[in-house]
Amino acid sequence: MKDLSSSLADQPVLPRRLGPETSLWLTGLILLSFLAASSVPSPLYALYREMWGFSPVVLTIVFASYAVALLIALLVFGALSDYRGRRQVIMGSLVLEIVALVLFWRADSVQWLLAARILQGIATGIATSALGAGLVDLHRDRGSLINSVAPMLGLGVGGLGASLLVQFAPAPTRLVFDILLLVFALLLVAAAFLPETATRRPGAWRSLRPRVSVPESARATMLRVLPVSAASWALGGFYFSLGPTLARTLVGQGGPVVGGVMIGALSMASAAAVALVRKTPPPLAIRNGAATLAAGVLVSLVGLQGMWPAVALLGTVMAGAGFGSAFSGSLRSLVPLAAPQERAALMAGFFAAAYLAFSLPAIVAGLLTSRIGLHATALGYGSAIALLALITCAAAARDMASVRN
Repeated sequence: MKDLSSSLADQPVLPRRLGPETSLWLTGLILLSFLAASSVPSPLYALYREMWGFSPVVLTIVFASYAVALLIALLVFGALSDYRGRRQVIMGSLVLEIVALVLFWRADSVQWLLAARILQGIATGIATSALGAGLVDLHRDRGSLINSVAPMLGLGVGGLGASLLVQFAPAPTRLVFDILLLVFALLLVAAAFLPETATRRPGAWRSLRPRVSVPESARATMLRVLPVSAASWALGGFYFSLGPTLARTLVGQGGPVVGGVMIGALSMASAAAVALVRKTPPPLAIRNGAATLAAGVLVSLVGLQGMWPAVALLGTVMAGAGFGSAFSGSLRSLVPLAAPQERAALMAGFFAAAYLAFSLPAIVAGLLTSRIGLHATALGYGSAIALLALITCAAAARDMASVRN
């Protein structure tokens, strides 16, 4: 008996796991924090440009490097948590994010900024699929809702919060990363207590082959939601790269907070729309979202052309609401179509397409800005997004009519 007691005493003490409810909210908070951190550099780009003197093209390359790195991480590591478990992958991504934040804190040139942005993209890409799948594991309905709300809310909180710190706090390029380092260190400790929701299985190394792995049962639905998803995320890419500069041009005065307000308006409206349409049938949410997105972009273009900031802000709120509604409908259409062991791969495929739309059009916009100017680029870019959203709206309405008949 004594030997048994000694043996038990020598066993490692496992940390006590959190309950399902607490785990759900903690996982959502981690997802929100990753997306908030990803939008923090946007209000800082103007300061970096003043300090280091780089062009709009370089700015969009730095911005897009994050999205491209995230896309590659999704393609390589997107299904990893289906094999290694959610908690291990989440904790690894948190460590990478902390290293990226240290690079941001240390940055004194474009090269440092580019390195930090790439590593942040890798960390967020690894985290996104594992966190998204983990949320659905913990609760399919509320997990899907948090999957839709947290990214939008995080983008808004990060962009607006950083712009306020830049405008009103000392050492803006350092303080915001001091805060984020503390937040992510605490999240790393808390993540150690998350329960494991996926059964570990062999094949982890094979899962690292870069590929888009959308389950066959979800492919047709994925193709139907891709156009509006591309339009929404392309709009987001423009706002988070060139949006702050355009906003200050439109207002004619004001500091970084002006750009932060535009980013916050788009993101917060998206988050609010996700919450409001959570019980709306997914096809209807997609159709209405596409229509509202197109209308909002057109209103924003009217405000831009007339140099009316209030009109442009109203259009941004409308476009954000359309983004959120379409995003929610798309996710809720896809999630039920994947088995538990396929969820991380499905989330990776969906977000890979989203971030491709988030990055590549923004790079094109940066190149056009240097040739035809920011104003003309914004008008052409917005018109293309509105057209794509209207095409999606018409297709969704036709599909709904055929179902009724």
